[in-house]
Amino acid sequence: MWNANQLNDSILELTIDSPDGYAGFPGNVKAKVIYTVRNDNSLCIDYSATTDKPTILNLTNHSYFNLSGNPLNNILDEELMINADGFTPIDSTFMTNGTIESVQGTPFDFRSPKTIGKDIKANNVQLKNGLGYDHNFVLNTKGDISKAAARVKDNQSGIIMDVFTTEPGLQVYVGNFLDGKVKGKKGIAYPYRGAICLESQHYPDSPNQPNYPSPVVRPGQQYKSKCIYKFMIDK
Repeated sequence: MWNANQLNDSILELTIDSPDGYAGFPGNVKAKVIYTVRNDNSLCIDYSATTDKPTILNLTNHSYFNLSGNPLNNILDEELMINADGFTPIDSTFMTNGTIESVQGTPFDFRSPKTIGKDIKANNVQLKNGLGYDHNFVLNTKGDISKAAARVKDNQSGIIMDVFTTEPGLQVYVGNFLDGKVKGKKGIAYPYRGAICLESQHYPDSPNQPNYPSPVVRPGQQYKSKCIYKFMIDK
């Protein structure tokens, strides 16, 4: 359980002390996450942490987004752009294998905007392994927070969401396990593929894959990560 402190009407600070050995992770880790609602219609998430032993840190945010304004809609007609030339393939257990594949000529090429549903039913082993899109994309932004890592647009509502991050990867999940049984606000059930998650992160299984950027943090270092979700309307 994180400790919550509302600093003002637009900033929430969450902190936690994770003791050495908790959940098998070494080090006494002090972590902080600050959520800031900014005047430019963006939500900024700042992560930071320190440790007294070498440990693994890969914090992210798993919010679900549906830009249609109607939670009964699915998101297959929403347009998605991902600024990534590669992605990390997975096996049937959803685990990466240490390689990076090009998106060129595959259903995973979102470098130009296309609807999420355009290629989701293609005959592709990675779509079968993920039951759809549930993959980490290798971002071209290389940690540059000024460059958009992704954009989602709903053409009916006109709502656009841009994603910026200092992280090297972005996990994209399109609600493949939503089945209409989970209810949200106003008792409305979330339908199959009713939302998209865009999670800034180091690549999955990075501790065991020397080809991936390392998630190890050492004493004397400070873990830092930033993710921004910025909203606008296409009028």
